[in-house]
Amino acid sequence: MTQVPAPGSVVVSDWHRCKDSKDYFSKILHKKRRKNFGLLESPVMSPLNAVDTVQYKIFISGKSGVGKTALAARLAGLNIPNMHYETTGIETTVVHWPVKLTENGRVLFFRLQLWDCGENALRRFDHLLPSCKEQVDAVLFLFSFTDRTSFEDLSNQIKKWTEPPLDRVVKLVVGTKFDLFMHCDVAEKDVRGFQMTSGLPVLRMGGEVSDGLGDVAPLLNCLAENLWHQDCVTVGSGSYRSQRETATLI
Repeated sequence: MTQVPAPGSVVVSDWHRCKDSKDYFSKILHKKRRKNFGLLESPVMSPLNAVDTVQYKIFISGKSGVGKTALAARLAGLNIPNMHYETTGIETTVVHWPVKLTENGRVLFFRLQLWDCGENALRRFDHLLPSCKEQVDAVLFLFSFTDRTSFEDLSNQIKKWTEPPLDRVVKLVVGTKFDLFMHCDVAEKDVRGFQMTSGLPVLRMGGEVSDGLGDVAPLLNCLAENLWHQDCVTVGSGSYRSQRETATLI
C-alpha cells in the first residue's frame, strides 16, 4: 500500500479561501452556488489563466442507506434527495475541482467522475461490480455514524479491493451523518482505532450544506491529494506531468 501523504503536503488545503484562487473557483460557481456541468462540459478559463485538467474515476462503496447518492450530489453541488431510495443501477456524477500544488504552485483542475451503484443491484447483477472496478482510480468506503453495522462492514468492503491491481487504488473512508450526534452509534475511539489499524484516512461529513465550498473542500482536497500523490509514486517522480491531462482549457 502506498504511504498516505500528510494533509497539505501535496495540495494547498485551504486554497479556496485564498485571493489567488478566486479566478479559478469562480468557474465552478454561480452566485456563490455550484454550477451544474453536463458530462461533456467543463470550466472554461481565459487564455491567460489556462490550466490542465486531470481525470479520475471514483467508486463509492457502502451499505444501502449510508448516503452514497447524497454524498455524490453534495460533492457536485447538486440537490440532495429528501427521501432515501435504492439506486437501481449505476449512476455517475461529475465533479470539477481546482487545486494548487504545494511543490511548485501549479494549478490543476481535477475532473472526478463518481460512480454510485446500489447494493442490491451489485448482488443481483454480476457484471456491475467489474464495470465499476474497470480503470478505477480511487474508492470511497462509506459508513454512517448512525448505523453501527455499516462501520463493522468496512473490513469486508476493503478486502474486495486488496488484490492486484486494485491494491494500488487510492482508498479513503468517509463517515456520513456526523452531525446527528444524538443518534450516533459509532464512538470516536472506534474510529481512531480503525484508522490506526487500517492506515486509511477517515473523513467526516455532516448533513448541513452551506452555499460555499467549506463543507466539501476537506474531502475533495484529500481525494485530489492522494490521487496526485499516487500518480507521482507510480512514475517515481514528484514533478510528474500526468498522462491523464487533457487539452489545456481555453
